[in-house]
Amino acid sequence: MNTFKIYIIGFICLTFTLSVQAQNKKQKSAAAEQIINDRIEKIAEVSQDEELDLVTLFDELFYYYEHPLNLNTASREDLESLNLLTDYQIAQLLEHREKFGNFISIYELQAVPGFDLETIYSILPFVRVTDRFESPHVSFNELLKNGKNELFIRWSRVLEQAEGYKPIDDSLLAANPNKRYLGSPDKLYTRYRFKFGTNLSLGFTGEKDAGEEFFKGSQPYGFDFYSGHFFLKKTGLFKRLAIGDYQVQLGQGLTWWSGRAFRKSAAVMSVKRNALILKPYTSVNENNFMRGAAASLPVLKKFEITGFVSRKGIDANINTTDTLDDEQTVTSFQNSGLHRTPNELQDRKAVKENIFGSHFAYLGRRLQIGATAIKTIYSHELNKNVKTYNQFDFQGKENFNGGIDYNWLYRNFNFFGEFAVSQNGGWATVYGVIATLSPTLTYSLIYRNYQPDYHPTYSAAIGELSKNANEKGLYMALEGKLSKEWSFSAYFDQFQFPWLRSNITSPSEGFEYLTQLTYKPSKKLEIYARFREEKKQQNGKYQIVETNFEETVQQITQDYVGIDEVVWRDRENLRLNATYKLTDALRMRSRIEFSWYKSGNEPREKGVLAYQDVMYKPLGKPYSFSMRYALFDTDSYNTRIYAYENDVLYYFSVPAYYYRGSKFYINLRYRVVKGFDVWLRFAQTYYSNRNEISSGLNKIDGNTKTEVRAQVRFSF
Repeated sequence: MNTFKIYIIGFICLTFTLSVQAQNKKQKSAAAEQIINDRIEKIAEVSQDEELDLVTLFDELFYYYEHPLNLNTASREDLESLNLLTDYQIAQLLEHREKFGNFISIYELQAVPGFDLETIYSILPFVRVTDRFESPHVSFNELLKNGKNELFIRWSRVLEQAEGYKPIDDSLLAANPNKRYLGSPDKLYTRYRFKFGTNLSLGFTGEKDAGEEFFKGSQPYGFDFYSGHFFLKKTGLFKRLAIGDYQVQLGQGLTWWSGRAFRKSAAVMSVKRNALILKPYTSVNENNFMRGAAASLPVLKKFEITGFVSRKGIDANINTTDTLDDEQTVTSFQNSGLHRTPNELQDRKAVKENIFGSHFAYLGRRLQIGATAIKTIYSHELNKNVKTYNQFDFQGKENFNGGIDYNWLYRNFNFFGEFAVSQNGGWATVYGVIATLSPTLTYSLIYRNYQPDYHPTYSAAIGELSKNANEKGLYMALEGKLSKEWSFSAYFDQFQFPWLRSNITSPSEGFEYLTQLTYKPSKKLEIYARFREEKKQQNGKYQIVETNFEETVQQITQDYVGIDEVVWRDRENLRLNATYKLTDALRMRSRIEFSWYKSGNEPREKGVLAYQDVMYKPLGKPYSFSMRYALFDTDSYNTRIYAYENDVLYYFSVPAYYYRGSKFYINLRYRVVKGFDVWLRFAQTYYSNRNEISSGLNKIDGNTKTEVRAQVRFSF
């Protein structure tokens, strides 16, 4: 064979190899996007929030999507930040690497206990294997030189005119200034971020909600909410350093956890918290974060200490006490983050919140123990309108939260827990275990006991209520594979409320369970059936009359005149879902879901939602789109059905479908040039049995609601 032929054959082989690599990279990108979307959908749909802020939950995963984590240098904390592996799998991976040396291929994970092909496929788009030396510590100059910049700008608007934006007579507005929103119906968002791996992150975020002013009136500096952060990790003396806005997440979220955490969902093993201690804050929740400075320092080999301080304004209702000094007290804290009317602006940053805390931890290979102490001081005293059900709630100006947490991996058992106490002596505890019973079966058991007088400032431990107080419960979950094609997941949660709540005049109880059966014969087809039921006690339909909070439960029950007896409220959902891949570029999803609701002896209500999704993302093309057409019919809001919707990047929405009607949306993405992407969204909901939508200042006359959104991203 002559030299020319050798060159030709070599060139063809090289071209083919590069083509295959490029194709694999594009397929890997599509797989990563599907994994992220599926996981977001599992977590989001149980939150029952119209708009979700999940950026901080999936921030690391989005980053590893574009910059895969090297398994030969990844630390335990790096692997935890994926939120795709259990503690048992992480420990086995690290021990395998230490015993046998660096991984040669990602598929070597098949030899690691706890890893099957499905687990490997789930992390494949976010990890890599290379022997290239990567120093765990990098210089600050290297961080700045090799980092990545990203700038997002987003605009959203509902096209129909709501009541709060209609013209109003000056005399009527003067008599009631809260009859109209001060700003435009445009919703604006911008975010800039510079990032180098997980070592450095700095940036800012700005947001204007619909109805808020922009560069005028109450907002002369533009956005209603600004946030900025500077975050260093594994650099210099610091294991972590945060300046500006950040999050503190400790233990199981019982003593302290700012930001969101996974709740009960079809991802049944995700209720265990994997605390990352300190994280940069990049979201737009205007209250649930820290503002100041924090640092983690290594002490000796297996210990670390973290200290943090925070001071920020939080929204609150202020009441001026009728005294000579006009002393001001707080009647309640506000969490909506909306400042559209004079009343809402009056609550804006009305109280200063000061936080000082520390966390000391022992970090062994299989055992981690932490101790936490945090003091919170408010500028005004919280003085709630005390009623029977809330008499144990926090009152005053200062609070202390202390706790001890642990995480212990013994063979194939992962034990974890936390004990917490507040300044008044109220306490709470959570203990759990996750057992890998076999390569195809995992079991979880978590017990919780949150006393009615426990006062968490920021918490996010497992629970039925939004606040970790006045609750006892036992959560059991099972997840496994029946065969190569069939898998299942299920949980059962039994809970009790030892004291009264706002909607019931006695201690109460309830339970919730979910079961899902999945059939996945290939990478192109997945079908699952899911059933979920929640049953809990509440008062009947009659108006509650408040009584003296010092009376006993028995006396209170007797004094509630005209009140129905305690009844059971039952809510059920049955879902059938099929996702199928017709080509490498075209994916479809079909779903039908039924809901039922019954309270006491009232008639049983029902609802149904059916939709078809189309997702088109051709490999190697600069454009893609997704669309949905949905039909829904429910007897009332009680039988509403939540469904996650695809949207522009970093925007998460889980709207409720209720009454009777249809909805259509389409999302378009186009890469103009490398580093410049554009997203467009059009969504319209039509109600066939309504002549107005929503109420109050958000009321729309008519039966159609149309929303448009545009977003651009510059990356360089």
